[in-house]
Amino acid sequence: MNPHPDWIVPEWPAPANVRALITTRAGGVSTGPFASFNLGLRSGDDPQAVMANRARLRRVLPQEPKWLGQIHGADVADADDLAELPAADAAIARRPGAVCAVLIADCLPVLLCSRDGYLVAAAHAGWRGLSGGVIENTVHELGKAGATPGELLAYLGPAIGPNAFEVGADVYDAFLARDPLSARAFTPHRPGKWLADLFMLARQALERAGVSRAYGGGLCTVSDPQRFFSYRRDKTTGRMAALIWRESPD
Repeated sequence: MNPHPDWIVPEWPAPANVRALITTRAGGVSTGPFASFNLGLRSGDDPQAVMANRARLRRVLPQEPKWLGQIHGADVADADDLAELPAADAAIARRPGAVCAVLIADCLPVLLCSRDGYLVAAAHAGWRGLSGGVIENTVHELGKAGATPGELLAYLGPAIGPNAFEVGADVYDAFLARDPLSARAFTPHRPGKWLADLFMLARQALERAGVSRAYGGGLCTVSDPQRFFSYRRDKTTGRMAALIWRESPD
């Protein structure tokens, strides 16, 4: 079964055995503010509709995705060994068929793979996760598994765009405390408020971690209500998924 034609298949120079997919609103059975392909069980949608949507997604995957208990943190799980839902916002995998997955509705999904096609990872990078080091932690775990940061590729999926993400001093200060160069990703908007560029902040984090090859970025969830769920825009809304796995060498 092929993915829905509206879903995003990343365009990046990943190895041939690496597969990645990002869902959109299209292709499901949910209704109302969750229409139609909502994958989030904690979103307030009918659980039966969510499970029906997840069953549709499963048909295009080698295994059930390794769903995470996302908490806007920076912990990284090992998708090869997941037996139950861990509190984590990123995962890495070595085993063929193990599907790393993160749910999104404005937060930035970052997919990573090694150039040899042996390692894959997915990170859920909202501002809390980014400022807490979720990208650096994910790259570190990939390094422990044998990947050199300079040999990693990254793909940035859809997220709240730089013209829609108004933040206060708490967000601004959190990033500058970690890296003063983060100031480049903030545009003064009104007194005490900035517009933040999550895509730039993620690229900066990747560069700090030694990853120089990043692709994607730029698709704004807030400004495209027909295609994307957005918590900032709608509050009551569904969740999309960003997924990555590697196939077995035949």
